[in-house]
Amino acid sequence: MFQFGDRLLALWRRSFSLGWPIAVQQTLNTLMRTVDVVVTGLFSPAAVAAIGLGDLYARIPLRIGMGLGSGAIALSSQETGRGSDDVRDRAITQALLVGALCGVPLALAGLLFGHALIAALGAESEVVRLGGTYLMIVFAAAPMRIVGLVGARSLQGTGDTRTPMVVNASANGLNILLSVGLGLGVWLAPTLSVVGVGIATAVSRTVEALLLVGAIGSDRTGPSLARPTDLTITRQLFAISAPSIAGGVSNSLANFPFNALVLLFGTEANAAYHIANRMYQQLSGPLYRAFRTVSSIVVGQELGAGRPTDARYSAKAIAALSVATLGFSGVVTFLGAEQLALLFSRDATTVEYATEFIRAFAVSMVFIGVYFPLSGSLTGAGDTRTPLYAQLVGSYAFMLAGSYLLAVTLGYGLVGVYAGIVLSYAARAAIVAAGFQWGGWEALAARMLSEREKEHRRSE
Repeated sequence: MFQFGDRLLALWRRSFSLGWPIAVQQTLNTLMRTVDVVVTGLFSPAAVAAIGLGDLYARIPLRIGMGLGSGAIALSSQETGRGSDDVRDRAITQALLVGALCGVPLALAGLLFGHALIAALGAESEVVRLGGTYLMIVFAAAPMRIVGLVGARSLQGTGDTRTPMVVNASANGLNILLSVGLGLGVWLAPTLSVVGVGIATAVSRTVEALLLVGAIGSDRTGPSLARPTDLTITRQLFAISAPSIAGGVSNSLANFPFNALVLLFGTEANAAYHIANRMYQQLSGPLYRAFRTVSSIVVGQELGAGRPTDARYSAKAIAALSVATLGFSGVVTFLGAEQLALLFSRDATTVEYATEFIRAFAVSMVFIGVYFPLSGSLTGAGDTRTPLYAQLVGSYAFMLAGSYLLAVTLGYGLVGVYAGIVLSYAARAAIVAAGFQWGGWEALAARMLSEREKEHRRSE
């Protein structure tokens, strides 16, 4: 009994050691975007709209980078656990190269079609002018944005979560300084408005990518850069990453019709939803992203070391800690929902709706606590299809169709939308739990490890 308790506490201590830098990193990312919105809000409503519409497209390199990062963290964690530095280094280098190449078409699209892409959303002429220029600048750094995300996830897979945190903190700090300086024309800097905010984003993402690649190629971190010649690694990287990219993109697309559904109940309801979503991301985002990444690291390394039983135990233990942490956060959020809503608005109707939306997210916290660490565990094994299915069912069958059925068809109004949100996360949790319990993720990881080992032996 005591050995079991000691083992569990040791795993939770390791999870905390790996996870807190990730939580800090995610908090800083949120702060950086908040500063950009605040700065542009000082210019004009058109400037805010231009940044907002530009960022809808800017999520594309984010989703690609996160998807490729899923493949990178799976391969790097497994090879770290196996102790195969050569294969690990090839996997990381090839992931970086693929990421850079994937960003090139986006950079060209921004240069050639930046204004047209903003105009396609129905924006007025001033928003098109500002947003098109902003998008052109941000998309120019798309290759670096993707490389930065892949580099961070690659290092995290080796167990190094602090280097990405330090680099990300430095890049975000630079972004904030440049956004304020170039946007508002502080001291000797020119006043460039939206263009300045775009330049700040592009420069900071470029610096972040260069620092991470430099760290990987230096003696300061465990991995090194290697010649990217292993086609087996490339094939596996795409096999793992493609479902993850598809899931991220589909989740983003679902937001458009869901916002239209909420707008049926008025502008105040839509504003309330965005307030609640922002609070959800701010309060729980750093936590669930940390648990997801830690699960990928630990499970991937255990599988690479040939310990599938330990991998399953670790996944369950991290999920238990996640449920307890996010469940407690949910209780606190539920009880303080009205006070949280009042931080954003004093309009009585908006506050009333926002309070209920926040409570819906709070009730969902226990399911979020299950979904993210288990999806991270499956990703560490190389199974990104099960999380994709969970995202598709949760977003489209429950958040969209379920909310519409309850709210409009059956006439429950916003109560139906609140229920749809909770059911969406409950469905995601149930699907990944079933995939974790009965899916063949251990066998999948073993097969991929064997394929890479055979290719490595042939290349020697």
